[in-house]
Amino acid sequence: MHAFRPTLRAFAALTLIAPLTLALPACAPSNTPADTAAGSTAVDTAALPGGASSAGEWVNMLPGHSLFWRGYKQQTLPAGWQFDSTSGELSRVSGGGDIITDQQWDDFELELEWKIGVGGNSGIFYRASESTDVIYMNATEMQLLDNSLHRDGKDSLTSTGANYALYAATEDASRPVGEWNTVRIVAVGPRDEHWLNGQKVVEYRMGSREWLEKVKASKFSQWPEYGMTMGGHIGLQDHGDPVAFRNIRVRELTR
Repeated sequence: MHAFRPTLRAFAALTLIAPLTLALPACAPSNTPADTAAGSTAVDTAALPGGASSAGEWVNMLPGHSLFWRGYKQQTLPAGWQFDSTSGELSRVSGGGDIITDQQWDDFELELEWKIGVGGNSGIFYRASESTDVIYMNATEMQLLDNSLHRDGKDSLTSTGANYALYAATEDASRPVGEWNTVRIVAVGPRDEHWLNGQKVVEYRMGSREWLEKVKASKFSQWPEYGMTMGGHIGLQDHGDPVAFRNIRVRELTR
């Protein structure tokens, strides 16, 4: 975890002058994240994602381990979110609001599994601050959805896997409602990748000319804090629907 988190206001100017080039090595994501909070084996640097030069150990992000979830701008986990130690599932079962991790990351790789209720909507936020009234005013989001029944599933810009309202999912790699889906999010410098069930469905660069134009043309343009940090909390969205997560783990990447 890095202490310094540059803002995109400074980074965007640099990007417009000289576009960054980050090598993407071939890397097949794990479809079943394992509980490996400690005792990680040596890292194969040739297989690291996003041009990272090294990686820390995988850390389990479920209650009872070294990282804990709390409500956005709260100190504890809302009652509407419950953890079942038997199934290992963290679920939104009633109204409680969005939740975030205590810790923050700059460059990271996140893996988890999720399933959602019929017609449901949720999401994964990352590089979030607590500088705004609600998390979506500042943090980028990977959309999670019942594509078949929710209206947002009709538009690839807002369907499962999309960088919500900015970058469309390249394909519908989601599984039928009620089944577990796997997610992998890689964030290294300005580069972000969304993987869904083993398929890379989104890739973009925060602060690039294209990204700035998309933000300006979206609803996010009304919130000046949106996307302005290169590091922050990871969050899970309460959009009013039942959703469950399990096998959540993260590791820090180093450029």
